[in-house]
Amino acid sequence: VQLQASGGGLVQAGGSLRLSCVASGSIFSINAMHWYRQSPGKQREWVAVITFTSTNYADSVRGRFTISRDNDKNTGYLQMNMLKPEDTAVYYCNADITSRRGRYDYWGQGTQVTVSS
Repeated sequence: VQLQASGGGLVQAGGSLRLSCVASGSIFSINAMHWYRQSPGKQREWVAVITFTSTNYADSVRGRFTISRDNDKNTGYLQMNMLKPEDTAVYYCNADITSRRGRYDYWGQGTQVTVSS
């Protein structure tokens, strides 16, 4: 199983980006998908989670970011609106996946988001 994150880029404050995280391999189910972010010199920060039945967000992004999933495509998304310079970070997806190997936690490689003021 592999996770591939994409969609990062450079955007002005107030703009939007949509990140994608595609899971590939012999996947039976994606039980949950998280997004995290890490800025230089800071610890990795949890951003959002989606399960089969619910979503939740960090207070810093609630109301601006929306997490979603497409089960048919084994893909998760993070729609980021009203971006702020403090949202600048490398964004990572993390997923709890059941596959032929069993149930494990996987990380994507990260995608850079830069928000200019």
